[in-house]
Amino acid sequence: MDSHKEAFKEEAHELLTELETALLELERMPSDEEIIGRVFRAMHTIKGSGAMFGFDRVAAFTHNVETVYDRVRNGKILVSKSLIDLTLSACDEILKMIDDTEQGEAKDDAITEAISRSFRDMLLAPEALPSVDVSVDTHDNAPDDTEQSVIDAPQAPAVDEHQITYRIRFCPESGIFTSGTNPTLLLNELRDLGPCDILANTDSIPFLDIMDSEVCYTAWDIILTTTRDKNAIRDVFIFVEDSCELHIDVIDDGSRTDMEQDYKKLGEILVERGDLNANTLTMVLSAQKRIGSLLVDYGMVSNDQVQSALVEQQHIREKRQKRQAVESTASIRVPAGKLDDLVNMVGELVTVQSRLSQLAARFNDLSLIQVAEEVERLTAELRDNTMSIRMLPIGATFSRFERLVRDLSTELGKEIILNTEGAETELDKTVIEKLNDPLIHIIRNSIDHGIEMPEARKTAGKPEQGTVHLSAEHSGANVFIRISDDGAGLDAEAIRAKAVEKGLIASDVMLSEKEIFSLTLMPGFSMAKNITNVSGRGVGMDVVKKGIDALHGTIEIVSKKGVGTTITLKLPLTMAIIDGLLVQIEDVHYIMPLAAIEECVELTREDVASAHGKHIASIRGEIVPYIRLREMFMHGGTVPAIEQIVTARIDGDRMGFVVDQVVGQHQTVIKSMSRMYRDIEYMSGATILGDGNVALILDLPKLAQHAEMIEKQARHD
Repeated sequence: MDSHKEAFKEEAHELLTELETALLELERMPSDEEIIGRVFRAMHTIKGSGAMFGFDRVAAFTHNVETVYDRVRNGKILVSKSLIDLTLSACDEILKMIDDTEQGEAKDDAITEAISRSFRDMLLAPEALPSVDVSVDTHDNAPDDTEQSVIDAPQAPAVDEHQITYRIRFCPESGIFTSGTNPTLLLNELRDLGPCDILANTDSIPFLDIMDSEVCYTAWDIILTTTRDKNAIRDVFIFVEDSCELHIDVIDDGSRTDMEQDYKKLGEILVERGDLNANTLTMVLSAQKRIGSLLVDYGMVSNDQVQSALVEQQHIREKRQKRQAVESTASIRVPAGKLDDLVNMVGELVTVQSRLSQLAARFNDLSLIQVAEEVERLTAELRDNTMSIRMLPIGATFSRFERLVRDLSTELGKEIILNTEGAETELDKTVIEKLNDPLIHIIRNSIDHGIEMPEARKTAGKPEQGTVHLSAEHSGANVFIRISDDGAGLDAEAIRAKAVEKGLIASDVMLSEKEIFSLTLMPGFSMAKNITNVSGRGVGMDVVKKGIDALHGTIEIVSKKGVGTTITLKLPLTMAIIDGLLVQIEDVHYIMPLAAIEECVELTREDVASAHGKHIASIRGEIVPYIRLREMFMHGGTVPAIEQIVTARIDGDRMGFVVDQVVGQHQTVIKSMSRMYRDIEYMSGATILGDGNVALILDLPKLAQHAEMIEKQARHD
């Protein structure tokens, strides 16, 4: 049962995320029936599954919320901002209950009760409850509260209401009991909808000596007459829909008033009731001519036309069956820990494959080389497939920020909307998990510091409603995430003055606008004049920088005063396995991320002499500055006569890195550094080579920043 509880918690978190998104959409489109249905079904699933797996407080609390949205579906309660606010608060409480391991000892009982009371009051309001309910709610998940039972009970069908009769076939999977589902509770819930006849199909029940008590052998046929629509019936089975075969058909829509009966044939009814074997019916009917043969005999159609129609019928039937089979096995839920273990094992396999390739090259054996190449191909495919499994769309993360923008704009008295673009862009799940906090800080800053108050925007000739735009797009092995606002923009002079005041920079240092904006990323820097719940404590953008640095990404800030600000995050697609370029200085190897590298060219002693002591090289007519990694990392030994310049594009600028030798492309399994070496600059990790030696992975952007800082210091001196 513990495993089922954990599965429920995971599913509930997903449902609450979807529910929050649906509520925010419903606030913008309050009459959209599809969104209302999504909200109701999510609440219904949380309530039903919660009761099934022992989360009784969740089920009891959600019950009234579900009832309110059932009234919304029926047009008896209108969607309003107060209803959305109350429901969002209810979602927060449900999340707390689910995450609370001590069910029944919640810390916020007062808040929970206040929310429940508000929903009960909403149900009791005259406009919400046009008539008095007299029936008692026998809902399987309803709490034993008399007042609540009277409020939430379905109304007895009125004589003049339009009644529809449905045939429902409910065939649960054989293993449905193992998930804690009791089918009889679902059948009892159907009885609440109206008069019904229930027939159990017990033909599949075996003899006692071979019966498994944990297997469900029974299916049910139900004839139900109700005033409710098909969605209300489907809602009863909503949390077992994936583990059963469910058919709901209208057999009488209540519109016929004459005595003529236009219904199923006798044989079909007998088969459906189990009174007649289907094979017997087929044998009897086979003695008669089929409709196709009769039509041919009467000369109404040709035999070819009948055969063509039969082929079409069979073709569509097979395609639908195949599509249904594919859809039923389209996805499976796998614990994240198992996926991490798989990635780790693939990483070890990549290392072993590299060693095999080195051995094959050393022995120069054709058979061994062929095997090594085949293993390398298969390993690369396995690596790519495994990494693709870890890739998740960033849209789920984006959707969380709609609630953040809504709440903060209300708190600050501003009118702000969030637009998103590129929600389908995929990132490694580890990157997405660590990206949440930095994005929260950036969006909070955009709302608090960036976008002006409505009056100020109106005075400046802007719309009173501000906009935060969040977008994501792929570019090679990286993803660019941009957070833009149409606010007041950054004041470069004010930022510079504040940095001087706090002692972050000297008063006479010369900085570009880009460098001034980057000062906002320094610890302790804040332009807020007052400390509020949102900002002013000097904590925020430095957290963003630390978070993005940990992801081996970069931050770029572009702003125009009075127009707005755009913050661009450049992130790697994955942090597990990358393609790298293996280089060598003396007998030490380094890895450069291949995604940033443009080309490799030779650097001769004549080239060095012609630069007159400056670290620049002319590459196809373009002057490219370079860093001597030998000097920077203080390698000894003799400089080779011909070195190699590896050029890379970093933040739009071209930079070269001089090494002794370029070994070649290398599949790089990123290993984190130990605590002792974690703070070493210019290294983003390490990897193990095929011969067992360790190669450090270079952080090219930080190396470029270091070179730029040295150059500026030299000019200043």
